[in-house]
Amino acid sequence: MKQKEIQELKTRPVADLTRMIKEANEKLRQLRFDLSAGKVKNVSELHRLKKDVARMKTFIKMQK
Repeated sequence: MKQKEIQELKTRPVADLTRMIKEANEKLRQLRFDLSAGKVKNVSELHRLKKDVARMKTFIKMQK
C-alpha cells in the first residue's frame, strides 16, 4: 500500500473501514482456498492483504 493510500485510509469514516475489512477478509478467505488448491501464483498477495487489514483495524482504534 502506498503512502498516499495510507493517508486516505486515516481520513475515512469507521463505517467505510469496516466495510473494507469485510471485503478484504472475504478475499483472504478465497485466496486461502485457492492457495490450497494450487491456483494462486502471487503468494505475496496474502501477506499484503493481511497487513492492509491490520492497518485498517489500527485506524479504527485510533478514531475511537
